[in-house]
Amino acid sequence: MTISIAPLESLGRVHFIGIGGVGMSAVARIMVARGVPVSGTDAKDLPVMHDLSSAGARIAVGYDQDNLADAQTIVAGSAIRADNPELTAARAAGLPVLHRSEALAATMAGHRVVTVAGTHGKSTTTSMIAVLLKEAGVDPSFAIGANVPALGVNAAHGESDIFVAEADESDGSFLNYRPLIAVVTNVEADHLDHYGTPEAVFASFDNFAALLPADGVLLACADDAGARALAARTASLGTTRVLTYGTSEDADVRLFDGGPGDVSVAIGADVHRVELQVPGRHNALNAAAAFAVAVELGVKPDDAAAALGQFTGASRRFELKGQGRGVRVYDDYAHHPTEVRAALSAARSVAGGKKVHVLFQPHLFSRTREFAGEFAAALDAADTALILDIYPAREDPIPGVTSALIADQLATGRLVGAGEAVGALMAVASDGDVVLTVGAGDVTAYGPVIVEALGG
Repeated sequence: MTISIAPLESLGRVHFIGIGGVGMSAVARIMVARGVPVSGTDAKDLPVMHDLSSAGARIAVGYDQDNLADAQTIVAGSAIRADNPELTAARAAGLPVLHRSEALAATMAGHRVVTVAGTHGKSTTTSMIAVLLKEAGVDPSFAIGANVPALGVNAAHGESDIFVAEADESDGSFLNYRPLIAVVTNVEADHLDHYGTPEAVFASFDNFAALLPADGVLLACADDAGARALAARTASLGTTRVLTYGTSEDADVRLFDGGPGDVSVAIGADVHRVELQVPGRHNALNAAAAFAVAVELGVKPDDAAAALGQFTGASRRFELKGQGRGVRVYDDYAHHPTEVRAALSAARSVAGGKKVHVLFQPHLFSRTREFAGEFAAALDAADTALILDIYPAREDPIPGVTSALIADQLATGRLVGAGEAVGALMAVASDGDVVLTVGAGDVTAYGPVIVEALGG
């Protein structure tokens, strides 16, 4: 598959519409570090915009066509509406308008590119790879869809020729990259608002694997049916090398996960112990993928295993927000049933024999409609499941689609209003319990409020 990527030096002065977003700010940060003149705007004044301004970018709050000034290339995020005044003015002026992924691809030119794709686990796995490489003495460039405490930022220009990036399949934009190593953590039906059918989702991953060159490698999770099937289809074509990782006996990179504190990864007969600080089987699998990538890039296996012990998590990925009265409060970005199950499994492992209470906010009307039953089944793993109204994000309401579609199928849960959620959790949480806020919307704001209510 041939794709056209603009050379970074050809973009001139670059203006970002929506520069405060985690993905957009990542690309802007790397461009500024590489000497590209950058300007940008967002509707709100966000902390990352101050960081970018300090680094040399010209930043404005609020959208206005005059903000374009002398820009020569425009980058617009997926969340920017077609009637945005800056985007409208840019198109009227005939300026080239790039998707965020196209701009990121321009920064990757000349690098050995590692992209991480999958329905779940992209940010965590990308973060693990970046942390591992830095700890092992490699200085990669990286762009991640979440802030990473161990790195201090979500993106940076590195001195090596390695570039590690999260590849988002939600809108098909992951096809704009040219990876040398492509990790696929899992393949499931999601983002049907864009793809329409599960078959179209699977086909997009086939196209993603087809981007790999003859000397590249597809690294797919053997424990996931969708990723395993992708590996088999790609291997049958013989166009690139295919490796698998996971607990399956036939995995090329084998994970042995005996629970917290008992994780090892093996290539052939050589077994390497990993002191993993983040809980959950899903994180152990992500670690196996990061280990395999590092070894492919020439890091010694023992060094790779040791470096993984420095990874403490990514923002909003089972992130500890605080504690009080013996209750620990975590926040997780999970917004698909599989992710919710994984987050609750991690919470169970942390809680031991104590209880787990979850506050869940569905994300998107379309996703709630498609997966209401699966969400309910996943949430029933909690001792208490409280459901907030749907966070609409980019979508308009769909008649008949509300959070009740999930709540009505729960065995141990109910709907709660925004004003009663914290009190409802205070009424059930006891010493040793875990409270987990879950969802891709503004449910994350509840964590600190809950900790405060607990006296933490």
